[in-house]
Amino acid sequence: MPEVHQLIPGPITCHCWNGDRSRFAISPNNTEVHIYTKKGSKWEVQHVLSEHGQKVTGMDWAPKSDRLVTCGADRNAYVWTFAGEEWKPSLVILRINRAATTVRWSPLENKFAVGSGARLISICYFEKENDWWVSKHIKKPLRSTVLGIDWHPNNYLLAAGSCDFKARVFSGYVKEIEEKPEATCWGKKMTFGACMAEFSNGGGGWVHSVSFSPSGNKLAWVGHDSSVSVANQAADGQVSTVMHSYLPYLSCLFLTENSLVAAGYDCCPVLWMHDDAGSLTYINKLDTAEKKQKEFVSAMDKFKGLDNRANAGGRDVELDSTHQNAISEILLHTGSRENVSKFATVGVDGQLVIWDCKSLESSIAGLRFK
Repeated sequence: MPEVHQLIPGPITCHCWNGDRSRFAISPNNTEVHIYTKKGSKWEVQHVLSEHGQKVTGMDWAPKSDRLVTCGADRNAYVWTFAGEEWKPSLVILRINRAATTVRWSPLENKFAVGSGARLISICYFEKENDWWVSKHIKKPLRSTVLGIDWHPNNYLLAAGSCDFKARVFSGYVKEIEEKPEATCWGKKMTFGACMAEFSNGGGGWVHSVSFSPSGNKLAWVGHDSSVSVANQAADGQVSTVMHSYLPYLSCLFLTENSLVAAGYDCCPVLWMHDDAGSLTYINKLDTAEKKQKEFVSAMDKFKGLDNRANAGGRDVELDSTHQNAISEILLHTGSRENVSKFATVGVDGQLVIWDCKSLESSIAGLRFK
């Protein structure tokens, strides 16, 4: 069974973990960032960060430097450092005129990327001379809001999914702070902002999330047209797309080089396999929860249920899944990028759920992560 934590009664927009998984942060769908620490068997709020003026839309925690970065609809991003007994923010010069939507540290933690509604990506790095965080913009050929980003393992390439129905790979090489990159299957010349590849599944769905495989040779993305796609650049950019019968996915993550987990409005993580021949195959739902039978439900429980599950009627709408509403984000929890042991999900139901891949293998007949 997965490890389930009911944190708040309302939606969780995004979350992230520190390096040793002793703390995590969430945004409860407002301007605040709540940082939790474990006391006994329960997670409790230790700090509340409230620098943002509008809704927090993205966050990421650098595991080695222990720096937390957040972005929001107020068009700002902050890098937080823990000093003494409190978190101190440093403002990032994003230079955008629309909401920031998502943020991710690079693998070496020397820069981070911020997607936005301004049809651009800000690559941010620290300028020692002026003691602040500055940014360089990737603009073309983006035509709409950037919804999802992910860094290539080499620290130079960046994948982005946007509302113009495309998934793209850009060069995020910043010559001011790093050495010249080596050639990859994505290309040799990596001048800043160069579009190394552009993909479409042929449909018309916003690209909600993108994920590089551990080797960096494959890129997966999920769309609002109920699609999941994988491009294999090592096989000349071969694209495999499946228009599935479920509600759209909102997030995806490679578990191994050939296995992918995705989740969204159907409230349940789903495993897909992609082999080197280009075949993308649905495997199984990764949730064995059974519907909970309630003999007695108090008035207060019913009231809470209306909020958690958006149920306006008096019917019992308990789902046959651990999450009781849409899953908003999937993140690696335990293990390496090459071999994920556990992954975590958060959702509109206010739950944080930690899934153990080994337990899933043993509980679902025939399931193997490869």
